[in-house]
Amino acid sequence: MSSPALTSSRIGRLRGLERNAYLLLTLTALMWAGNAVASRLAPGELSPMVITTLRWALVLAVLSVTSRRTIAAEWRQVLPQWPLVLALGGLGYTAFNALFYAAGHYTSAVNITLFQASIPIVVLIGSFLAYRTPISAMQVVGVGTTVLGVVLASTHGDLSVLRTFAFNIGDGLLLIACVLYAGYTVALAARPKVSGVTLFAAMAAAAFLTSLPLLAFEVAQGAALWPASLNGVLLVAYIGLFPSLLSQLFFMRGVELIGANRAGLFINLVPIFGALLGVLLLGERFGLVEALALVLVLGGIYVAERLGRPRRART
Repeated sequence: MSSPALTSSRIGRLRGLERNAYLLLTLTALMWAGNAVASRLAPGELSPMVITTLRWALVLAVLSVTSRRTIAAEWRQVLPQWPLVLALGGLGYTAFNALFYAAGHYTSAVNITLFQASIPIVVLIGSFLAYRTPISAMQVVGVGTTVLGVVLASTHGDLSVLRTFAFNIGDGLLLIACVLYAGYTVALAARPKVSGVTLFAAMAAAAFLTSLPLLAFEVAQGAALWPASLNGVLLVAYIGLFPSLLSQLFFMRGVELIGANRAGLFINLVPIFGALLGVLLLGERFGLVEALALVLVLGGIYVAERLGRPRRART
């Protein structure tokens, strides 16, 4: 039987890991929200597949300098699971972003945000189907509360816009994209047992390689737009270093620390942070409705995290 001191020490360590996960996942959501703002600044500067390819090229260049020894020591351990790694990088990174960019040509920003709010729900279902991860009633309440906050943020409190919701080809693309990213989140539990940076380097390489045919198609269509100004270069640098590199490492570590179900909830912070960044950087409005949406999303995460888990996991 463990001593009280040992038990107390273990509980303190677990709580410390949880706090680390919360910080990493919150920063991830903030960087992804910044990516949304950057994508709004990109038209006229960069085309979608140029952004996608250059972001992963930059990630690989940075990792080859900062982490080459770790990657060189561990890359052989990734090879037995290369089909999974290729799927994680190709579907979770390249296909997800390509579908989101394409969907933007057919559907509204409201629909994009609403569909993105479905990712935590799909993660819950996927985790249960794949690993029989239990889902508590309070977790369902927490997820539902965060989704309500996202609906408020995306409609700016005018819920009547939901009556005009019509399913079109863009929404179909979004649905596929959200399922792919939820699948990526769930599949991280089966990741090769290597460091996060080595796994991420392998997935980034997969994302870069799978982006090349789409880039070639964009070039063939005469739609490719390469960075030709300082703004374009800065956009590539931001997207490559923060939403592509740091955020993905943070997200993988967050999933490792607290699991896919719990980490997936933090995705719904993205539209809230997006609204805040819109106010600070683009001069957009942030009023009572947006503040209420923020409270709902944070409250939903609290309910799922603190009330939705078994008592033993909360101690």
